[in-house]
Amino acid sequence: MCSSEFQTTATQCSQSNQCSYSFRYEDGSGTSGYYVSDMLYFDAVLRQSLIANSSALVVFGCSAYQSGDLTKTDKAVDGIFGFGRGDLSVISQLSSRGITPRVFSHCLKGDDSGGGIMVLGEIMDPSIVYSPLVTSQPHYNLMLQSIAVNGQLLQIDPAVFATSSNRGTIVDTGTTLAYLVQEAYDPFVSSITATVSSSVTPIISKGNQCYLVPTSVNEIFPPISLNFAADASMMLKPEDYLIRSGFYDGATMWCIGFQKAQGGITILGDLVLKDKIFVYDLARQRIGWANYDCSLSVNVSITSSKDFINGQLSVSSSTREMLFKLIPLSLTLLMQLLEFVEFQFL
Repeated sequence: MCSSEFQTTATQCSQSNQCSYSFRYEDGSGTSGYYVSDMLYFDAVLRQSLIANSSALVVFGCSAYQSGDLTKTDKAVDGIFGFGRGDLSVISQLSSRGITPRVFSHCLKGDDSGGGIMVLGEIMDPSIVYSPLVTSQPHYNLMLQSIAVNGQLLQIDPAVFATSSNRGTIVDTGTTLAYLVQEAYDPFVSSITATVSSSVTPIISKGNQCYLVPTSVNEIFPPISLNFAADASMMLKPEDYLIRSGFYDGATMWCIGFQKAQGGITILGDLVLKDKIFVYDLARQRIGWANYDCSLSVNVSITSSKDFINGQLSVSSSTREMLFKLIPLSLTLLMQLLEFVEFQFL
């Protein structure tokens, strides 16, 4: 267990061959305990109605102590499924042994029922655009360059998005909302408010900018464009940056879901990531995305060529063995566990 491959800055190994760890997340919460290993059992989808049982040994942390939000009842989770860029993440362990490709994808449903699709492999869609990862960072950092509201670029100094040890833009499913640095947050909220003020009633609720909306937000609120390196833009619908917060004076109250970051890190959480395909291509060091109805099936690449498996899970006999090698885990049903298990990329 305490072999060199599991030695990290968060690891301490004793003479009794116990590896302890201590880890702190960006929100200030933390966990500590011991590394253990066990078999991860999964179904390999070979073709329609043909499922093969498979398994792999994985190392993971058994938590003995939690702090911060992890101790709060309303934010409690059964576990954190690690899909980060480090050597100990589940995707790194499996891909290093050739069990899965070095890419994973998800499509999180945005409705109240939750769930969606997760694939240890690459979801394919012609509308996916890609932006390069910042290779010098341990997290899933992208190079955000500008923001547009209703097609108009906001007057934001691009330097506020530059990546450094305490600045940058991170994609993280472990964050529920989204956070913008102050230099971007203030013009972001001001522009939205100015665009809709003639059709809604702007109010402040619990320190957040909210609006009393008499009709559908899609008819009133503008589209938002987050513009990244390589000419990759992420289009946000009103539901991707607004949160419905009940009713007030006979109107529906919607609030800006983006929060003002306390430091220099912009974080794109589930508010932004939902209702989109996201592909984390570690082999090519890039992230791709596309707006998508995540209640639908998806196409997943099963070889390096143009062979695909349809979401209905039918493949040709010539690609069955390659499917078993590259896509051994179908997580379509497991994504229903999102209510209980947090997928953490940080």
